[in-house]
Amino acid sequence: MSLNVDMRAWKNWVSLAARLVLGIVLIWAGASKMGNLESSVQAALAYQIVSYEVAQFIGYSLPFAEMALGLLLVIGLFTRVMGAMGAALMLVFIVAITSVWVRGISIDCGCFGNGGPVDHAKAMAQYPWEIVRDLALGACGVWLLIMKKPFLAVDSWLFRPVEDILAREDRQKRR
Repeated sequence: MSLNVDMRAWKNWVSLAARLVLGIVLIWAGASKMGNLESSVQAALAYQIVSYEVAQFIGYSLPFAEMALGLLLVIGLFTRVMGAMGAALMLVFIVAITSVWVRGISIDCGCFGNGGPVDHAKAMAQYPWEIVRDLALGACGVWLLIMKKPFLAVDSWLFRPVEDILAREDRQKRR
């Protein structure tokens, strides 16, 4: 019995860490781009995947989306949905970075602002680490998606399952 309690405690702390790590990194990424949205547009263009109009949309909206997603994760609101969205966003980033790597395009990913062309050797050395980072962050999002009850999150008390409420009422009736 105590093993189950210990296992649940372990999962709770991992969930909290996953939520905070993914949330804080997204807030940091969004905030670092907010001061110069035109640079964010240029970073999106540097990938040579989308048109200028699409790059403008991405460059102007991504920092705000990252900030909102990160804030919701940190406070723990809509945790499972935000975890899924965070994992999906990391998958998009992984595909984009892999794309430039395979095509031999040398850019800074622009993940934390200031994207654009860089030295070829530097870019080629950095891409694997950026992919590993985004895989780890994506794993945080997947973890949050599969966990049923967020720990130390607004969700825990705002959207408490009906069975928890009914169980409490049942205990009160028995007293």
